[in-house]
Amino acid sequence: MTVMTSTARPLLNRRLTEFGTTIFAEMSALAARTGAINLGQGFPDTDGPEEVREAAVRALRDGRGNQYPPGPGVPELRTAIAEHQRRRYGLAVDPDTEVLVTAGATEAIAAALLALVEPGDEVVALEPYYDSYAACVALAGGTRVPVTLRPDPAEARFRLDLDELRDAVTDRTRLLLINTPHNPTGTVLTRAELTAIAELAVERDLLVVTDEVYEHLVFDGAEHVPLATLPGMRERTVTIGSAGKTFSFTGWKVGWVTAAPALVSAVRSAKQFLTYVSAGPFQYAVAEALALPDAYFDGFRADLLAKRDLLAAGLADAGFGVFRPAGTYFVTTDIRPLGESDGFAFCRALPERAGVVAIPNAVFYDHREAGAPFVRFAFCKRTEVLTDAAGRLRKAFGG
Repeated sequence: MTVMTSTARPLLNRRLTEFGTTIFAEMSALAARTGAINLGQGFPDTDGPEEVREAAVRALRDGRGNQYPPGPGVPELRTAIAEHQRRRYGLAVDPDTEVLVTAGATEAIAAALLALVEPGDEVVALEPYYDSYAACVALAGGTRVPVTLRPDPAEARFRLDLDELRDAVTDRTRLLLINTPHNPTGTVLTRAELTAIAELAVERDLLVVTDEVYEHLVFDGAEHVPLATLPGMRERTVTIGSAGKTFSFTGWKVGWVTAAPALVSAVRSAKQFLTYVSAGPFQYAVAEALALPDAYFDGFRADLLAKRDLLAAGLADAGFGVFRPAGTYFVTTDIRPLGESDGFAFCRALPERAGVVAIPNAVFYDHREAGAPFVRFAFCKRTEVLTDAAGRLRKAFGG
């Protein structure tokens, strides 16, 4: 059968015309083609705990999850998520009505925005942001309103201007989309900043979707404060978590939403028409992972801290301006000290120039000029890989 199409009408939905192939796919393909070290996409190069992997194998062999799991997620995982929120943050969450398991955090974001945003609603997000945010707002028919985190060279971090955030909220604003610890800048919003965000949400009667997938990766005494723990936020906040970043099994795509029953019900209404269900056997394994002792989480964080310091030192020695992250597993750098200003051109040339792949931060901005001189490197790699990459960068840039 021949499918006839009209050349007068583009095939791609107009809401997605500004989004091409993701930068992650482009840069990962570039790494494969050139043999460069891939410090672009944020995936570890080793698997997580052996006992968690074996839990997945055991679930497969026992026939648990090989058919469709329950729509909200298997009870064991929903209970483990609720217990994690109680133990870590003192949040009482009902596993039956206030937890929804998703195909990674990316689906959780998509389902939340599709469920909660009407066409024409404004969504305020902290810029730069994970690229799926913009696409999901567009799919929902919303209008994204970026509030830019500004670099503070004196403290080597990016800062949120709370006055700018307040000014961005209008009568058309429906929702705040918050990410902390923040990808790509590594900023961890302080309790004072989050309190101000909470007060604004309550004052203007806004919903908040908060992406907290890096909750266990905070350094240097920084504190992760779930927004839902603050006054007035429990009933208006959709909190998103993920197993991929914490347990180094990103391919399993197990994420979750916790929120008040009405919000979970709304998100599930959208989610059921996306993947319906997913990752059956892996859900049982993640339930066991969330019950690991504190020693696992402490050791994981200490390992990533050492790798952060190794790569940050190598980048500084090579001449980059380095914003040392307080969270996540990404380092944002300024390429202007190298005599460069175009992050896209720099990253596309970097594999041939230095044998390393990175991501241009401008792809995470609506205001591309604000992100133009910044480049992101991932440090969730083996120590020997980071040592090799740092050496290549020093050699390439004369450090």
